[in-house]
Amino acid sequence: MSGEAFKVLECPELGRHAVTTKKLKAGEELFEEKPFAIGPKSDSPPVCLECCVPVDGSAFGPKCPQCGWPLCEECVRSVVYHRAECDLFVKNKVKFQNVDDSTAGCVQLDCITPLRVLLAKEADPERWNAEICMMEDHRAERFGSVYWNADQNNVVRYLRLACGLKDRCSEELIQQVIGILEVNAFEARTHRGCAVRGLYPKLAIMAHSCVRNVVHSIHPSKDYRLIARTAIDVEEGGKLYTSYTFAQDPTHYRQTTLKDSKYFSCQCERCLDPTELGTYFSSLKCRKCNKGSMVSSKPTDEEAEWHCTSCDRVLEADAMAIVTKVMQDDVGKIVYMESGTERLESYEQAFAKYSAVLEPLHYLLTSIRQSLIELYGRVPEYRLQELSDAQLERKIALCKDIMRVLDVFEPGKTRSRAIVLYELHAPIVV
Repeated sequence: MSGEAFKVLECPELGRHAVTTKKLKAGEELFEEKPFAIGPKSDSPPVCLECCVPVDGSAFGPKCPQCGWPLCEECVRSVVYHRAECDLFVKNKVKFQNVDDSTAGCVQLDCITPLRVLLAKEADPERWNAEICMMEDHRAERFGSVYWNADQNNVVRYLRLACGLKDRCSEELIQQVIGILEVNAFEARTHRGCAVRGLYPKLAIMAHSCVRNVVHSIHPSKDYRLIARTAIDVEEGGKLYTSYTFAQDPTHYRQTTLKDSKYFSCQCERCLDPTELGTYFSSLKCRKCNKGSMVSSKPTDEEAEWHCTSCDRVLEADAMAIVTKVMQDDVGKIVYMESGTERLESYEQAFAKYSAVLEPLHYLLTSIRQSLIELYGRVPEYRLQELSDAQLERKIALCKDIMRVLDVFEPGKTRSRAIVLYELHAPIVV
């Protein structure tokens, strides 16, 4: 399965993981694979069960003429991903229950992707046995939780009783599939830009790190085929890392995400470093000595104290969280402003305000920079040809500061760096 570029090893710390069998250059292709199954994410609102575009889930919404489940008008003529479950729904007379609110999560759809995995298991037992059945499902950690009990009712019992799978699928198997999806699935986008989740067993073998060296692209026009490449040079025998978190989230966000959805605490170099690899990505300036930075005494512990790197100032975790939340809430309001011009000017005001208290590369300032580079050159009064030399220099400086972060957290040939480099070229060549 691993081909020539990597081999699969196992150790207590990482479990199954991949290491290179030869020296790899940045951008080198590692492998291609098709998903074992692809479908709606959990807690999805009503969506077309073929292309996953949001649809009206009421009695007036578009439905599959065979089974009556949501299907947009464009997909009615030809279905691929919906076909197997459609046949099952028709056979067992399983009807979709119309909903009043098509923006809220639709529990009926929680069964769709697990069902597709189960049907794929029956259709391709060889691949299930070779690639899927040994994947981590964290059953012990999930058992008895609120989510486990909800899945037991909304997915397990529904599939076994209403959908007629009682003699084909045990409760244990269905919960295993739910866990495998929760722990291992990756997000993909449909050709219409809608988020779905897919099970890619080769990619899931890669260990997690908050600074990955493997990037991937998923192509919906090619049956959601995934192509994995190295982002940077990797020496022979080097571990290959993907990431289940957003690289531009601070450590406490990433840790919470991983603990809640993947059931582990990341111990990568970035997570263990209070400075986040020298970026001080979560740090406030010390107001006592005006020299040091406030850093966590134990970044992987959300209750750990924060202390100054230069003096004896200490902040409790709760106090740090409150201060940060106030700033986040303030900046968060800006995105809802209707006028792009007003948003840009408000972001600049917020940036000036919080630059006085946050370290230069703090995640909140980095987020504001991201918003500003998207607005400069695109909104009234600030279109590219209207920008003054000072404003062009401002956009250049913003891009370069973002690149200082990305060079650390997303080095090499990554999409995030490419996007910022694209934004950077415009004010340079105008």
